[in-house]
Amino acid sequence: MEEDRLHRAHWNRWGPYLSERAWCTVREDYSPDGSVWEYFTHEQARSRTYRWNEDGLAGICDRHQRICFAIALWNGRDPFLKERLFGLTGPEGNHGEDVKECYFYLDNTPTHSYMKCLYKYPQAEFPYQRLREENGRRSRLDPEYELIDTGVFAENRYFDVFVEYAKAAPDDIPIRITVFNRGPETATLHVLPTIWFRNTWRWGGGEVEKVEKPELRKGEAPGLIELDEPYYGRRRLYCNGEPELLFTDNETNCAELWGTLNPWPFAKDGIGEHVVRGNGNSVNPEGRGTKAAAHHMLTLDSGKSAVLELRLTDAVLTEPFGAGFNETFVKRMDEANDFYATVTPRELSIDGRAVMRQAFAGLLWSKQFYHYVVRDWLNGDPGFPPPAPERKQGRNHEWPHLYNSDIVSMPDKWEYPWYAAWDLAFHCVPLALVDSQFAKDQLVLMLREWYMHPNGKLPAYEWNFNDVNPPVQAWAAWRVYKIDRKHRGKPDRAFLERTFHKLLLNFTWWVNRKDAGGKNVFQGGFLGLDNIGVFNRSEPLPNGGYIEQADGTGWMAMYSLNLLAIALELSREDPAYEDVASKFWEHFLFIAKAINHLGEDGVGMWDEEDGFFYDALHLPDGRHIPLKVRSMVGLIPLFAVETLEPRLIDQLPGFKRRMQWFIDNRPDLTHNIASMEVAGKGARRLLSVVNPDQLRRILKRMLDEDEFLSPFGVRSLSRAHRDQPYILRGDGSEHRVDYEPGESQTGLFGGNSNWRGPVWFPLNYLLIESLQKFHHYLGDEYKVECPTGSGTMMTLWEVSAEISRRLSRIFLKDDHGKRAVNGPAEQFQNDPYWKDLVLFYEYFHGDTGTGLGASHQTGWTGLAAKLLQQSGE
Repeated sequence: MEEDRLHRAHWNRWGPYLSERAWCTVREDYSPDGSVWEYFTHEQARSRTYRWNEDGLAGICDRHQRICFAIALWNGRDPFLKERLFGLTGPEGNHGEDVKECYFYLDNTPTHSYMKCLYKYPQAEFPYQRLREENGRRSRLDPEYELIDTGVFAENRYFDVFVEYAKAAPDDIPIRITVFNRGPETATLHVLPTIWFRNTWRWGGGEVEKVEKPELRKGEAPGLIELDEPYYGRRRLYCNGEPELLFTDNETNCAELWGTLNPWPFAKDGIGEHVVRGNGNSVNPEGRGTKAAAHHMLTLDSGKSAVLELRLTDAVLTEPFGAGFNETFVKRMDEANDFYATVTPRELSIDGRAVMRQAFAGLLWSKQFYHYVVRDWLNGDPGFPPPAPERKQGRNHEWPHLYNSDIVSMPDKWEYPWYAAWDLAFHCVPLALVDSQFAKDQLVLMLREWYMHPNGKLPAYEWNFNDVNPPVQAWAAWRVYKIDRKHRGKPDRAFLERTFHKLLLNFTWWVNRKDAGGKNVFQGGFLGLDNIGVFNRSEPLPNGGYIEQADGTGWMAMYSLNLLAIALELSREDPAYEDVASKFWEHFLFIAKAINHLGEDGVGMWDEEDGFFYDALHLPDGRHIPLKVRSMVGLIPLFAVETLEPRLIDQLPGFKRRMQWFIDNRPDLTHNIASMEVAGKGARRLLSVVNPDQLRRILKRMLDEDEFLSPFGVRSLSRAHRDQPYILRGDGSEHRVDYEPGESQTGLFGGNSNWRGPVWFPLNYLLIESLQKFHHYLGDEYKVECPTGSGTMMTLWEVSAEISRRLSRIFLKDDHGKRAVNGPAEQFQNDPYWKDLVLFYEYFHGDTGTGLGASHQTGWTGLAAKLLQQSGE
C-alpha cells in the first residue's frame, strides 16, 4: 500500500474495476425520451458494443479499463453464454430493478493483491423468462421472486465457481478458477476465461482508421494469448492445459440486432455463437481479434472439482505455472490474513470475524471504473447518427462540465453501477479502516472541478445529477481524517484543508439555493430518503406551496457543526481559520433557532405536545400544516451535535472572544439551544439543536419498541403508523403514509427503496455517533429508559452500544445458528455450502431483519464492519 501511495509500484493498476452491469444505464441511453430501461437491454448486451463501460462476471480490468478479463460459463442448456449477471429492469421488477443471481464477495485486499469471489451457476437452464413473468405477475404487496425460489438449486444441482486472483507483481496476476459439482450426478460445464479490449477505437476522432487499435492474437506456445495495447504495450495471457483458443472482435453484431449488414466479419457475440450454436464462422480462424476466450469443457462427477490456471502478465515466462504459481496464492492469502488481523478485534467470535471480512471484501470488490463525459454524451460521436434534439434539454444537460473517468466506490455494481455522492461518503468510513488513502482520495474526487458543478453543487447520481443528497461529505471528511490520523500517527491537514475549501463552495450553494425564505429553514427535496414523505419531495407539490423540512434543516445544522469542527482543527496551525470557525458557529446558532422556532401561527418543526420534529407544509393560502409523520425526518436533527473541548477553546483566543460575545449579547440564540454556559462532563461545552429535555422526549419515542426501536436497529418510520397511518386530505385527494417494514408498496423513485419502516444502516450509524457525543457532554448521570417501558436505565453510551448490537444481530448467527438477514430462505440458513455466505443488503425489514433491496450494497451497509470494530458483538 505504501509503495502504491508513493508511486514506486502501481499495485492498484489492476483491480475489480469491471462493472457488473453496463446495459440499461443512463450512459448507454441515447434515446430521445430517456427510456433507459428499454434502449440497451440485457438481451442486446451480448451482441452490442458499449460506449462507456464494460461489464463481466467476476472480472478485473486496469484502472483505465483498456484491458478487461472475466469468466463466461455455459451449462449446455442455456440459450447463450453466461457472460454477465442477469436481473430485472425497473419496470420488470415488482419492487424495481433487481439482480437475479447468486454471487458472493469472499475476500479482497486494498491493493487487490488477493481477491476471491464465488458464483453459483445452476445446472438446469437458467430461468430468465420465468423470473420475468412471475415478478411481472406479482404486485408491490408481494415479495420479490428470487432465483433461489425457482427451485433451480434443488438437490444441489449447481456448480460452485470460485474465482481467485493473486498478484505476483503489480502487472503479473496469477488467476485460479475452481469449479465444484455440488449436484448428485455427473455434469458438464463449459468455462471460458475471456479477455478483451474496451472498444475505444469507434468513438471520438471521427476517422476510425487513424485510431491505433489494440490486438489480441494466438501465441506460438500452446494456450498463449498475446496482447498488443497502445497504452500498455505487450502483455500475455497464459492458459494452462492447452484449451481451445477462440478469437472475435468487440464489435456490434448489427445483423443479429437490426438485420443490417455487419461492417466487420466478427462480432462481440462470436464466441457464444461458436460454443452454444456451433457456428464455426463466428470466430476468427486466423487467431486474432479484440476479444478472446480459452474454452474448457469440464465433466465432473458428483462432489468433484477441477482447477483452471491462467496468468495475465507483462513478463515473458518460461514456466508460468511452476511452483511459484501456487506459492503466490499461499503468500498473498497469508498476507491478507495478517493484514486483517490488525483490523479485526481479537475478541470477536469466528463468525463475527468472518462477517467483518466479507463486509470489507464487498467494499473493495465494489470499486468500479466509471466513465461518463456529459458533453460528449449530449453531442454524440463523430461517425454516428446525432442524438435527438430533445436530449439537449433532457437529463443532465446542465452538467456539461462533468468528466468522469476514475475508479469510484459504487453502492452496488449491479443495481447501482454509478456513484451516489452521499452513499460514497458513508463508504469512506469503513474503507478508511483498511485503506485511508483511498477513502481520502474518494472524498477529494467528488469535490474536484470535473465533478462538482461550478455553482458548488455536488452531483447526486447519473439518473439525475440535479437531485439533492444530504450534505454528509464534511462529516465523512472529518471522520476519515481522524481514522487516518490514528492509523498513521500524524494528521493529514493538507487533505482536511483541501476538502474544507471546496466544501465552503457547497455550503454556500445550499444556503443560496435551498433556503427559499432566507430564514435558515431548508427545503432540500427528497434528500435521499425516497418515499419517506407524504409527497414526492423532489417535485412541485400537487396543491402548491412548499415544505419546510426538518431533515433538510437538521442536515444543514449538522453541516455547520462539521465545518466548525474542521475549521477549529485547522486553526491549531493557522489562526486565520478562527474567523471562519466563528462564521459556522454563528450560522449554526441561527439554524438551531429556526428549527426550534414557532412561527406567528404557532406552527413550527418542533412539536411541543408530541416532543418530536415534523416537516411543515406551507400552502399558498398562508396556512401552515405540520405533517405529523413520525419518521427518521424527526430524528435527523439529533445529528447536529458537537462538543467543544475547553483546552482547544483556550488555544484559540479569537474564536473564544467572538463566541463569548454571542453568549453575552445573543441569549435568544444560545439559550436552550447550545449549552454554552453550563459546562458538562470534563468542562466541555455542547452545541446541539436540542436541549437535554428535548433529547429525552425524542429518545422516549426512538427507544420505544412499539415505535422506532426494532430488534435490529432503529426503524425509519414509527411502527405506530401501522395502526394509525398518517392521512392528509385536501383538494379532493388523499395522501397517506403507512408503516411498511419490508419492501416498498409505492412507486416513488422506481419503488426499489423503502423508507417507511425498514432499518437503514447509514442513519443508524449517525444516531449511534450522535448519542456518543451527547454522552461526552452529559456524562453517566444522564440516563434514559431503554427500551422505553422496560424499567432498564442506560447511559447514552450504553444506548449507542445497544443499537449497535441490534444492527450487528442482522448478520451474526443467533443461538440456533440462523442469520436474520437471510429471512425464511432455508438454503441460506441451513445448507453447509450457503450458510456462511453473507450478503449486505440495501436495507432491512423493520421487524425481522431480513435483507431487502439491493443485495450487494456493501457500500453503506459496510458500516457493519465499523460497528463490529468499535462496539463488538
